[in-house]
Amino acid sequence: MTVLITGASTGIGKAAALYLAQKGWQVLAGVRKAADAEALRRESLQNLTPLYLDITDQTQIKNAAEVVSQVGDLTGLVNNAGIAIAGPLEFVPLEEIRRQFEVNILGHIAVTQAMLPFIRNTRGRIVFVGSIGGRSSLPFFAPYNASKYALEAITDAMRVELRPWKIHVSIVEPGIVETPIWENSLATGASSLAKLPPDAHHLYGPAIGWARRLKHVHGVPPESVAHAIEHALTAKHPRNRYVIGKDAYWRLALEALPDFLRDWLIARYLPPYGQKIPLLNEEGESRTS
Repeated sequence: MTVLITGASTGIGKAAALYLAQKGWQVLAGVRKAADAEALRRESLQNLTPLYLDITDQTQIKNAAEVVSQVGDLTGLVNNAGIAIAGPLEFVPLEEIRRQFEVNILGHIAVTQAMLPFIRNTRGRIVFVGSIGGRSSLPFFAPYNASKYALEAITDAMRVELRPWKIHVSIVEPGIVETPIWENSLATGASSLAKLPPDAHHLYGPAIGWARRLKHVHGVPPESVAHAIEHALTAKHPRNRYVIGKDAYWRLALEALPDFLRDWLIARYLPPYGQKIPLLNEEGESRTS
């Protein structure tokens, strides 16, 4: 059995690569840097092969398909690679939002298109690593949540499209996972915010601090997600969705509430923010409203 896992340098992808290799899978672990490839080689698992694969690079995707063709038919594809862009949507640069979608959506589609002929030969499985944020959006995480919402739509569509070949498509939906992704994204967000005009800090400053503190919330270990991925790849009756983590179930419960109550509950946990900007009359003078 051979599986290709994208984004295997750290976090969920690395945990899944090591776990499946230990279970006897032939694992092709997609990485972007030589140092990450070497780190995987040091695990001394003969059936784990690092593979340079930037999912936004069509040439590297083509090269990966050539490697798969040499290894043999592909039993599983785990679309895990991803980034997280956070910040108040009013000020998130459009190029950052485009990058969010390029990696988290278009990259996955490109890899899946390239690997589907191999998956079809084995009636294999496809697993998307989504997020509970794909079903429950939080303020200041709109770009990331939007990309995960899109993965939900892609999964649902492909699950039916590929039904004639008995290719099952699953999505895992973890809540907070102990991985570097949020620390990295929030650090990037902090750097971007430092370049914003003073008004931006007056408007959103306290809320940004709240979002940054989320990285300190304890989540499930990435190995928990790896176990769910294995089930999706091997179970006789795989699930369509795998919700992982207590916080993920709380988020689902929150979405079952009426919108006004859901919004009120979320807003209660946000720090006071929203510097009032005086309204101007037709003469450009400030007025009250």
